[in-house]
Amino acid sequence: MDPIQEFKDNNARKQAEMVADSNFLENTKTWIFDANRYEYSYRFTALGRPIIQYPQDMIAMQELIWEVKPDLILEIGIAHGGSLIMSAQMLAIIEYCEAVKNGEMVDPKKPKGRVLGIDIDIRSHNKTAIEQHPMSNRIDMIQGSSIEKPIIEQVHTYAKDYKNILISLDSNHTHDHVLAELEAYANLTSINSYCVVFDTLIEDLPADYKWANRSWGKGNNPKTAVHKFLETNSSFVIDEEFDNKLLISVAPNGYLKKIK
Repeated sequence: MDPIQEFKDNNARKQAEMVADSNFLENTKTWIFDANRYEYSYRFTALGRPIIQYPQDMIAMQELIWEVKPDLILEIGIAHGGSLIMSAQMLAIIEYCEAVKNGEMVDPKKPKGRVLGIDIDIRSHNKTAIEQHPMSNRIDMIQGSSIEKPIIEQVHTYAKDYKNILISLDSNHTHDHVLAELEAYANLTSINSYCVVFDTLIEDLPADYKWANRSWGKGNNPKTAVHKFLETNSSFVIDEEFDNKLLISVAPNGYLKKIK
């Protein structure tokens, strides 16, 4: 047997066994609940900028970006900018690899792929750090509410000249806000690309979990918005492969693939 295929087959077999192991799944869930109490996702950085994400989802996103090879990544929610930096990094790597494959040179002054970040409050110290980062030449930012009509129109105008778009939503986590973002932006997603909705995990945390000064919680969060959105949007499906292989993720049911 081809060794590469043998490796893939063994991976698939072990993954199926893992997902079928109820004890392992329960232990994983317990770990996630406990880790969340310590703000585990705050430990990590992308090329020096805090990313506030699980490493598993960081790996999943780089897999997606490499697979899709978008020319535009739209990110709703900026925070410290780590995700923008990681996305720009992946676009730079893809551009370099394509150039090598074609025997071409990369012009760092003329990057092809872009990352567009939107946030209602881009804090000055974060904006400065992002703009001073070497990856900033691929990044643009818009400050404003992602669900306000002028911002939606500005983003659609920005995106109209791009052919292959990948989206991530990671801002206000209430049901109504995320649903409004999905209705505003998901249609920009290219076929066979993804709209990734983060923090769907909120729905799976214990009912008595306390969210300090937050308006979201069980029954009112990104996962409930995803399920509502999918009721009337057959162009997207949940890519359960990510749920099954990650297990530790802030985005269960959140990897939405556009299929038509």
